[in-house]
Amino acid sequence: MTGLVYWQSIGHCLRVLYCFSVADIITVIIPTTFFAAAAAPLCDPTRLPHVVVWIWIHILQFNVANQVLDPEEDGKNKSFRPIPAGLISIRDAIILRWSLIPISLMLSAMYSTHVFSVSVVIASLVIWYNELQGHEHWFSKNVMTAVGYASFELGGTLIAGCKRSYVEPVAIIAVGLSMAIFATTLHCQDFKDEEGDRLIGRKTLPIVFPALARTSVMVGLPLWSVCLTCVWKIDVICSAAFVAYAGLVGMRFMMLQSAHADRMSCKLYSVSS
Repeated sequence: MTGLVYWQSIGHCLRVLYCFSVADIITVIIPTTFFAAAAAPLCDPTRLPHVVVWIWIHILQFNVANQVLDPEEDGKNKSFRPIPAGLISIRDAIILRWSLIPISLMLSAMYSTHVFSVSVVIASLVIWYNELQGHEHWFSKNVMTAVGYASFELGGTLIAGCKRSYVEPVAIIAVGLSMAIFATTLHCQDFKDEEGDRLIGRKTLPIVFPALARTSVMVGLPLWSVCLTCVWKIDVICSAAFVAYAGLVGMRFMMLQSAHADRMSCKLYSVSS
């Protein structure tokens, strides 16, 4: 019986960790893993699990830190999350939140000082974004989120490569472009949370400048797509498909503005970016 209780406890812990990060599996973890494998380039297939775990543990660190801040908001808008769903207490979630910093740092130190440095940057951004309320204003929110995504990509790329303390110049260009794209278009993910953000007084770009926010996405996505096709010298057919898809996603944000439509548009944006 003791063994059964033990395994049930382990299963519950795994369920909680999964629920904290499930929303980012398709939108962050998988795309960033592919990015790292392509940009490094991948030294050996056995590196992929290392890349996935490293990205996941840092995503988990951010998500737990973000969700312990205002569980009442989640209870109204995202009741499926672990805290409002009753899967974990706020006290235990706070302990998990601060435990993840040394865990992620120790994990990163096992690879190289460069990976460790990236982990330090992520931990600092998480504190700035959440505890220091950097997420309250659209400018700091966009910039920090873009740097955070770029850090996930850089750390994953370092781990995927043969030299864990060196990044190829082409990878640096890819990370830089990715950061610029996220900084100028990532606010489209705020459209789906607009109602909840208004309730807590958060000043996201869709709330402060609603028309500009949607127009910038409609114009920015295809323009960045054209830029990427030129930088990476993609053939005409693939370039046309890539730019057309980005244009359709941007147009969808402009034409369909309900909360349900914005949620679907955000999923399509994750593919286009």
